[in-house]
Amino acid sequence: MTRIEPCNENDYQTLVEIWERSVRATHEFLTEKDIIEIKESLISKYFKAVNLYMIFDEETIAGFIGLYDHNIEMLFVDSNSMGKGLGSKLLNFAKSLGADSVDVNEQNPKALGFYQTNGFHVVSRDEFDSDGRPYPILHLKL
Repeated sequence: MTRIEPCNENDYQTLVEIWERSVRATHEFLTEKDIIEIKESLISKYFKAVNLYMIFDEETIAGFIGLYDHNIEMLFVDSNSMGKGLGSKLLNFAKSLGADSVDVNEQNPKALGFYQTNGFHVVSRDEFDSDGRPYPILHLKL
C-alpha cells in the first residue's frame, strides 16, 4: 500500500539518503564532486525552497517530490523501489495540485522518456543547470 504525505524537517535526512541512492542509479553524468556539492545543499537550499511530499511503500519512505508554484522541482524514487510505479504516483499527485512543468537533465534519457510518456513535451533548453554546471537542462510543459 502506498500513500503520499507532506514532509517536514524530521524527514530531511531520509530524503537525502533516498536522493543519493536515486542519483547514483540514474545520473551517471554527474561527477563525485557534483554529487557531494549538491548533497550538501539539499537541506540548506533546495528542500527549503519547495513544498515536499514523500511517498511510502508500505511503511517505508520510498521517494519524494518537491513542488514550487506549478513546477516540479525534484522527483526522486529510491533505487531500491524503482519500477513499482511510485514515480508515476508522485507525478499524478503533482498534476492534481496543478503542476504542469518540469526541468530535466538532458543526459538523463530515462527521466525525459518518463515525462514525455506522461504528456510533457520539451519547450526550451539551457546549456547549463541552475548552478552553472555544464549539464544542459530541458524545460518541459504539459
